[in-house]
Amino acid sequence: MKRKSTADASKSSAFNSTTLAILAGVFILGIGVGIGFSTTANSSIENVASREVIDRSAPNPDICAQYGASAIVSDTRIFVTLNPFTVYVTQPRMQPGCVLRSNNWAILESRKLVTSEQVRECKNRMNTFGYTNTLENSPQIDCLYQTDADKNRFFNQPGTGAPPAETGKF
Repeated sequence: MKRKSTADASKSSAFNSTTLAILAGVFILGIGVGIGFSTTANSSIENVASREVIDRSAPNPDICAQYGASAIVSDTRIFVTLNPFTVYVTQPRMQPGCVLRSNNWAILESRKLVTSEQVRECKNRMNTFGYTNTLENSPQIDCLYQTDADKNRFFNQPGTGAPPAETGKF
Protein backbone atom coordinates (compact mmCIF):
# COMPACT_ATOMS: atom_id res chain seq x y z
CA MET A 1 0.00 0.00 0.00
CA LYS A 2 1.09 3.49 -0.75
CA ARG A 3 1.06 6.05 2.00
CA LYS A 4 0.40 9.71 1.30
CA SER A 5 3.41 11.85 1.81
CA THR A 6 3.29 14.68 4.31
CA ALA A 7 3.46 17.20 1.45
CA ASP A 8 0.30 15.74 -0.10
CA ALA A 9 -1.46 15.79 3.26
CA SER A 10 -0.57 19.43 3.86
CA LYS A 11 -1.81 20.37 0.34
CA SER A 12 -5.10 18.59 1.02
CA SER A 13 -5.39 20.29 4.40
CA ALA A 14 -4.59 23.72 2.92
CA PHE A 15 -7.11 23.19 0.15
CA ASN A 16 -9.82 22.40 2.70
CA SER A 17 -8.98 25.50 4.75
CA THR A 18 -8.99 27.69 1.65
CA THR A 19 -12.30 26.24 0.49
CA LEU A 20 -13.85 26.80 3.90
CA ALA A 21 -12.56 30.38 4.03
CA ILE A 22 -14.00 31.14 0.58
CA LEU A 23 -17.35 29.59 1.47
CA ALA A 24 -17.47 31.55 4.74
CA GLY A 25 -16.67 34.77 2.84
CA VAL A 26 -19.43 34.10 0.32
CA PHE A 27 -21.86 33.35 3.15
CA ILE A 28 -21.03 36.60 4.98
CA LEU A 29 -21.23 38.57 1.73
CA GLY A 30 -24.66 37.02 1.06
CA ILE A 31 -25.91 38.08 4.48
CA GLY A 32 -24.62 41.62 3.90
CA VAL A 33 -26.30 41.87 0.51
CA GLY A 34 -29.55 40.50 1.96
CA ILE A 35 -29.53 43.07 4.76
CA GLY A 36 -28.84 45.80 2.22
CA PHE A 37 -31.81 44.79 0.08
CA SER A 38 -34.19 44.51 3.03
CA THR A 39 -33.13 47.92 4.37
CA THR A 40 -33.74 49.68 1.06
CA ALA A 41 -37.05 47.87 0.58
CA ASN A 42 -38.48 49.36 3.80
CA SER A 43 -37.39 52.93 3.10
CA SER A 44 -39.71 53.31 0.10
CA ILE A 45 -42.86 55.33 0.73
CA GLU A 46 -44.92 52.74 -1.17
CA ASN A 47 -43.84 50.07 1.30
CA VAL A 48 -45.30 50.97 4.69
CA ALA A 49 -43.68 48.11 6.53
CA SER A 50 -42.28 49.91 9.55
CA ARG A 51 -43.44 52.26 12.24
CA GLU A 52 -40.73 54.75 11.27
CA VAL A 53 -42.21 55.20 7.79
CA ILE A 54 -45.65 55.81 9.31
CA ASP A 55 -44.22 58.26 11.87
CA ARG A 56 -42.40 60.25 9.15
CA SER A 57 -45.51 60.35 6.93
CA ALA A 58 -47.85 61.65 9.65
CA PRO A 59 -49.17 65.20 9.36
CA ASN A 60 -47.07 67.42 11.65
CA PRO A 61 -44.79 64.51 12.66
CA ASP A 62 -43.19 66.42 15.53
CA ILE A 63 -46.53 67.42 17.09
CA CYS A 64 -47.97 63.97 16.45
CA ALA A 65 -45.07 62.18 18.16
CA GLN A 66 -45.09 64.55 21.15
CA TYR A 67 -48.86 64.77 21.75
CA GLY A 68 -50.25 61.59 20.23
CA ALA A 69 -49.45 58.80 17.80
CA SER A 70 -49.17 58.49 14.05
CA ALA A 71 -51.80 56.41 12.30
CA ILE A 72 -52.89 54.98 8.98
CA VAL A 73 -56.33 56.35 8.14
CA SER A 74 -58.61 54.29 5.93
CA ASP A 75 -61.61 56.09 4.44
CA THR A 76 -64.24 53.66 3.16
CA ARG A 77 -67.88 54.23 2.30
CA ILE A 78 -70.50 51.50 2.62
CA PHE A 79 -73.76 51.52 0.68
CA VAL A 80 -76.60 49.24 1.76
CA THR A 81 -79.65 48.60 -0.42
CA LEU A 82 -82.72 47.05 1.17
CA ASN A 83 -84.60 45.73 -1.84
CA PRO A 84 -82.74 43.55 -2.70
CA PHE A 85 -80.53 43.51 0.38
CA THR A 86 -76.98 44.09 -0.84
CA VAL A 87 -73.90 45.70 0.64
CA TYR A 88 -71.50 47.69 -1.55
CA VAL A 89 -68.10 48.88 -0.33
CA THR A 90 -65.89 51.48 -1.98
CA GLN A 91 -62.19 50.93 -2.37
CA PRO A 92 -60.47 52.33 0.73
CA ARG A 93 -58.44 55.51 0.48
CA MET A 94 -55.35 55.25 2.68
CA GLN A 95 -53.62 58.33 4.06
CA PRO A 96 -51.40 59.28 6.99
CA GLY A 97 -53.04 60.66 10.11
CA CYS A 98 -52.51 61.48 13.75
CA VAL A 99 -54.43 60.55 16.91
CA LEU A 100 -54.06 62.98 19.82
CA ARG A 101 -54.08 61.94 23.46
CA SER A 102 -57.16 63.26 25.21
CA ASN A 103 -55.13 65.54 27.51
CA ASN A 104 -53.63 67.35 24.47
CA TRP A 105 -56.81 68.70 22.88
CA ALA A 106 -55.77 72.24 23.82
CA ILE A 107 -53.54 72.22 20.73
CA LEU A 108 -56.63 72.05 18.53
CA GLU A 109 -58.55 74.59 20.63
CA SER A 110 -55.71 77.12 20.68
CA ARG A 111 -55.55 77.03 16.88
CA LYS A 112 -59.36 77.39 16.73
CA LEU A 113 -59.70 74.10 14.85
CA VAL A 114 -62.36 72.73 17.22
CA THR A 115 -64.93 74.53 19.31
CA SER A 116 -65.52 74.06 23.03
CA GLU A 117 -68.84 72.41 22.12
CA GLN A 118 -67.05 69.82 19.96
CA VAL A 119 -64.58 69.17 22.78
CA ARG A 120 -67.43 68.75 25.29
CA GLU A 121 -69.31 66.33 23.02
CA CYS A 122 -66.19 64.28 22.34
CA LYS A 123 -65.25 64.23 26.04
CA ASN A 124 -68.77 63.15 27.05
CA ARG A 125 -68.42 60.05 24.91
CA MET A 126 -64.91 59.44 26.34
CA ASN A 127 -63.30 59.68 22.93
CA THR A 128 -60.34 61.51 21.45
CA PHE A 129 -59.55 63.52 18.32
CA GLY A 130 -57.70 62.41 15.21
CA TYR A 131 -56.87 64.32 12.06
CA THR A 132 -55.50 64.08 8.54
CA ASN A 133 -53.70 66.87 6.61
CA THR A 134 -51.45 69.28 8.46
CA LEU A 135 -52.86 71.54 11.15
CA GLU A 136 -51.89 74.57 9.03
CA ASN A 137 -53.58 73.26 5.88
CA SER A 138 -57.27 72.78 6.76
CA PRO A 139 -57.08 69.43 8.58
CA GLN A 140 -60.00 67.03 8.65
CA ILE A 141 -60.59 66.47 12.37
CA ASP A 142 -62.82 63.72 13.73
CA CYS A 143 -63.86 62.62 17.20
CA LEU A 144 -62.67 59.02 17.46
CA TYR A 145 -63.91 56.13 19.52
CA GLN A 146 -61.21 53.86 20.94
CA THR A 147 -62.02 50.17 21.09
CA ASP A 148 -61.19 48.01 24.09
CA ALA A 149 -57.66 46.64 23.90
CA ASP A 150 -58.73 43.40 25.62
CA LYS A 151 -60.94 42.60 22.62
CA ASN A 152 -58.01 42.94 20.21
CA ARG A 153 -57.23 39.43 18.96
CA PHE A 154 -53.74 40.46 17.80
CA PHE A 155 -52.63 40.88 21.43
CA ASN A 156 -53.66 37.31 22.29
CA GLN A 157 -51.27 35.63 19.84
CA PRO A 158 -48.68 33.35 21.45
CA GLY A 159 -45.20 34.83 21.58
CA THR A 160 -46.27 38.45 21.03
CA GLY A 161 -46.07 39.50 24.67
CA ALA A 162 -48.31 41.94 26.44
CA PRO A 163 -49.02 45.34 24.86
CA PRO A 164 -47.39 48.41 26.46
CA ALA A 165 -49.40 49.87 29.33
CA GLU A 166 -50.02 53.20 27.58
CA THR A 167 -51.79 51.59 24.60
CA GLY A 168 -54.96 51.03 26.61
CA LYS A 169 -55.21 54.59 27.91
CA PHE A 170 -54.90 57.03 25.06
